[in-house]
Amino acid sequence: MQHAFKIKDSEHAVGLSRSEDGYRLHLGERSFNFRLQAGEAGDLVLHCGNTVDHLRVAVDGDDVWIHIDGETHCLRFEHALQRLAELNETAGADVIKAAMPGSLVSLGVAAGDSVRKGQTLLVMESMKMETTIVAPRDGVVAEVRLEPGQTFDKDAVLLSLEPVAAE
Repeated sequence: MQHAFKIKDSEHAVGLSRSEDGYRLHLGERSFNFRLQAGEAGDLVLHCGNTVDHLRVAVDGDDVWIHIDGETHCLRFEHALQRLAELNETAGADVIKAAMPGSLVSLGVAAGDSVRKGQTLLVMESMKMETTIVAPRDGVVAEVRLEPGQTFDKDAVLLSLEPVAAE
């Protein structure tokens, strides 16, 4: 499963899976086997390849603070569904894209329909959770690319808007 973390202002997509003796972190085309275990002084011991590091971790909501090698780093977890909602709330968005793979549960509009900012456009399901996608601005539905029940990949265009014609 892919997750997104922000470190400073940079976003990093990472995956996590099990390995024979721990876990595997997937970062782009690279992957790293690692194992975490409790240390003696309340710290964690990170085994990654031939490297062993001691670290401290503190969690505050979606912020994870990691102290390692004399430096503290803050990672902010960003839930995929929240990222999808933020992506589709950008003002002036003409193309509504899927931030993750899923399926179309229901469609609330058709090509040619006028929509108002905040109006429900569609409901999608991803990772067993339903998400309502709303219009990021007033406009007219130019094109709907899917029908209920169809599946789609990440970055698939779900529908597009065009500006309201001036009267």
